[in-house]
This record gives sequence, C-alpha cells and structure tokens, in this order.
Amino acid sequence: MRAPPPRLTPAVVSCLLPACPRCLAEPLESHYGGGIIRNANFSAGLHGWSAFGYGVVEEGASASGNKYAVALNRTRPYQSVSQKVYLQNDTHYTLSAVVKTNGRFIHAGGVEARSGCWSILKGGLTAPAAGPAELYFEVSNATADVWVDNVSLQPFSQEEWAAHHHAAIKSARKKTVRLRAHDGTGKPVPGAQVRIEHVRSGFPLGSAMSGEILHNPAYQQWFTSRFTVTTFENEMKWYSTEAVQGHEDYSVPDAMLRFAKSHGIAVRGHNIFWDQPSQQPGWVKYLSYPQLRQATARRIKSVMSRYAGQVIAWDVVNENLHFSYYEGKFGSDASAAFYRKAHQMDGNALMSMNEFNTLEQPGDPNAVPGKYLGKLFQIKKFPGNTNDGRMAIGLEGHFSDNPNIPYIRAALDTMSKANVPIWLTEIDVAPGPNQAGNLEKILREVYAHPAVHGIILWTARHAGGCYVMCLTDGEFRNLPTGDVVDKLISEWQTRLHAGVADAEGYYEAELFHGEYKVTVSHPVANSTVEQSMSVDRDTDPNSVYNIHV
Repeated sequence: MRAPPPRLTPAVVSCLLPACPRCLAEPLESHYGGGIIRNANFSAGLHGWSAFGYGVVEEGASASGNKYAVALNRTRPYQSVSQKVYLQNDTHYTLSAVVKTNGRFIHAGGVEARSGCWSILKGGLTAPAAGPAELYFEVSNATADVWVDNVSLQPFSQEEWAAHHHAAIKSARKKTVRLRAHDGTGKPVPGAQVRIEHVRSGFPLGSAMSGEILHNPAYQQWFTSRFTVTTFENEMKWYSTEAVQGHEDYSVPDAMLRFAKSHGIAVRGHNIFWDQPSQQPGWVKYLSYPQLRQATARRIKSVMSRYAGQVIAWDVVNENLHFSYYEGKFGSDASAAFYRKAHQMDGNALMSMNEFNTLEQPGDPNAVPGKYLGKLFQIKKFPGNTNDGRMAIGLEGHFSDNPNIPYIRAALDTMSKANVPIWLTEIDVAPGPNQAGNLEKILREVYAHPAVHGIILWTARHAGGCYVMCLTDGEFRNLPTGDVVDKLISEWQTRLHAGVADAEGYYEAELFHGEYKVTVSHPVANSTVEQSMSVDRDTDPNSVYNIHV
C-alpha cells in the first residue's frame, strides 16, 4: 500500500495576479515524482505537454537551470499548459489543476499568485468514471504569461484514503495514557482492577439550534443527548436583536444561552456584523456616515458586553470575502478595526473569519484558501491586532450533492499553515440520493485533519424544516443524516476499558480525547477508588496518572 497523501502536493503556477500570502523564489519539488504525470518537472522539455485552447507554450529556464513551461500570447483565461491523463473510476486524486473529463469541467484547486513568484496550488478530485481526461491551468488574467512547473497528480484508492483517516485520527484525536495503582506507602498494586469509562468527548461536535428548542422538550432531549457545542442560527444577529432602531431585545438569545449553559453546551457567538448588504437591519441602510459609525459602535459594545466570557468564539464580520458592506462605507480596514475592538472586549474568545466556499467550491475565486489567508493576515497586521491575538478560521461548509473530498483535504492543508484553530461552523449537504453518505464522507475528512478544532452542523430544526439539511423529522426521529451523526459520535468515543494492572501496578490504554471516570479496585485490601481524568491534545504522552488505592 502506498503511503497516505502528504500535507503538500503542489502544482506550481506563476502569473500576474494579486498578491498571495506565500511567494517562493524557486518552485518546490513535485511529490511522488509527479505521480501519473509524465515529465512532471519539465526536465525533458515539453515532452508529454501541449498547449490548451489554441494557445502558445514554450520551454522556459531559470538562471539556475530549472526548466518549466510558459504559456505565452494568451487572449483567453483557459489558454495554458495541458496534459492528457487516464483516470480510474472511484479513485481519489491529489492534484493541482482544472480537469476536463467525459465532457465535464471539474475545478480541482485555485490559488492567487503575483508576478515573479512561484505559488503552491493544491487541490484534488474524485474521478466520476474511468476514462481519458485532460488537465490544464486556467488564469483569470487572460493576458498574463503563465509558468508551470513540478506538477503532481497522484491516485489513491478508497482503501488507501481510509487508511490515512485512521492514522490521522490515531495521531490527532487519541493519546495513550499510563495509570499506576499504588498503596499508601507508594508501593505498586499488581493485579489492581482498572475500569475506564468515557464521560464526555473532548472534540467539540455540535449543531446550530433555533429558538424553538426553548419550548420543545423533544427537541431539547434529542439535542442535549448528543452535542457539546452550538451556534444560534439567527437569534443573536443584529437584525434579530435590534429590528427597530434603538429597541434592543435579547430575551431569546439570553434564554438560549441559559439553556445551553445548563447542559454544559458551549456557544459560539454568531454574529456581530454581516458584510452582506441584504442582511443588515432594515433601518441601517438609511443611516448617514456618522450615524452608521455610532450604530456599529453601539452594536459591538451591546452584544459583546452582554455575552463576553460566556461564548467560546465570535464570528466578528461574517462573509467578508464575498461581501463588503462595511468596507464600502468605512474603507478597506473596516473589518480589521472591528476585530481590534472585539479583541479588546472579549480577549479570551476566539475571533473567527466565517466564510463559505473555501472548502466547498474550488472554482469560487472569491474564497480560495490563499485569498482567505491573505484577508486573515491583513486583519492580524492591523494596529492593535497583535500576531498572538486569538484569531481563528471559520469555514462554513455548505456542500453540494457532489462534494470534492480530496479538495477538502488540500484546502485544509493550505489553511493549516496559518497556525490558528480551524472550525467547521455550518456544515450541511444539499439534498440528493446520497445526502447521508456524502455527509459521512465530509465529516470523516474534516475530523481526521489535525488542524480542525471543532465541527458544527447547520441543522437547526424549525416547525417547517431546516435551512438545507435536517437530522430528524418533525417528531425528532432520526433521518439517515441523523443516523450518520449518531454513528460517528459513537465511533469517536472510547469503548469501556477494563483490565488488570501489571506487576509494577501499571495499566496502559489508548483513549480518545475527553473526560473519563477511572475506577480502580485493590485485589487484596478490597478497596475501590474513583477518579476523574482528562485527556486532550496537550496531554504529555510520557506522564503517568497515579492512583492511590
């Protein structure tokens, strides 16, 4: 079996596009020797490559002797470098390109680059059928020269992909712990009976909730028996709390927060502002510049002073890669200034950029990972937003009925370079014949990625249904999507551990992150003790939990 995909599988493109977060003076080497790509590093000139879209392709070379391909005299975005390949059915590919197969165009990755730089373009796809295909590079600037080097297209079977999941979960979500039973004199207790019970998962998995949960016992029981984190779907948004200017009403989110806290469910604050023009309170659009300044200052102070210290994160400015309402009013640093104020008002909470299509749609140029990171770095560099500020990445995850699983991994790999927590904040899947199966694939992929710190499903239930995807029917009986969630909740927790300490009093167990109840019984003294134990990603694997029995 081949090794699982690494955290870097580049095809490299240089072109006249806006600045990207990372600029390389020389291209990185391709992985797997290029996989199924012929002449991946252009050491044999243009052998195996051709011009796409009636373009012109020539061989280029740097002063150091590195060879690459250059698409010249372009007049169309799709005129570039191309290679024909043969794809196997139901196989995942890590690659960086736009692929045409069986008459369909599949966007497999995207990157922003600037002149003079080599930029890593990561992506992937799952072949829908076996047959010939053609990959090429499409650049929105139709007149820029495009340089391509070190292309990699590597196939992985479903079994190999799943094997990577298992290895990643073992590394990122589990720890092997050692217990030592000893008596009052510190001597080991060989043969001590040890029982370890999983009390609560350490990985935040949750769902959005609607205000209807406050008056529906069936909704409450179903929700609280499963989830450890939530987001209020609409109830904390500005248009909900101040529908009429100057008349604030927090009664519903206040009650929802009390309910969540009473069941030990953490809450993400969603949201302070929303950059989409149509999502502003109706009265906001009539405000003058000074009035809008005053209104936004009141809003951020009002909602954050009320809930500071009670939420684990804030979506400070929602979807401001796709929209720019406040930037249009206040200037390009409007969002960064909001983040600075938010950091000042609730310094212990994560401050998230919440955005859609960064994982879902590699063909959306507004939200490619590099563009997201560029906005993140812009916010962090703004005066007052120190680099050690508690910034986080929020990826919504509103998937179509044909999610690109390899691209999800590639995008998360790219996003992880920011070294901040990544949350999946609004996962749902469009209806289709395999909605539940697609949901399971997505959840397995994101859970296995070590940079992901939490998952929230966008499945708040209303009397009339849900936004896109429900987990239950109106009587809170699981739908197939709900069965998937329950199956994974069960799979991602430790089964009961029971065993006997060795001759030195030691007992070793591999455990998912979480809270545990440990029960140890002395075989001679006939005594039993119970102790709580916490295991998380920061647990020292060399530490020993000493238990006195």
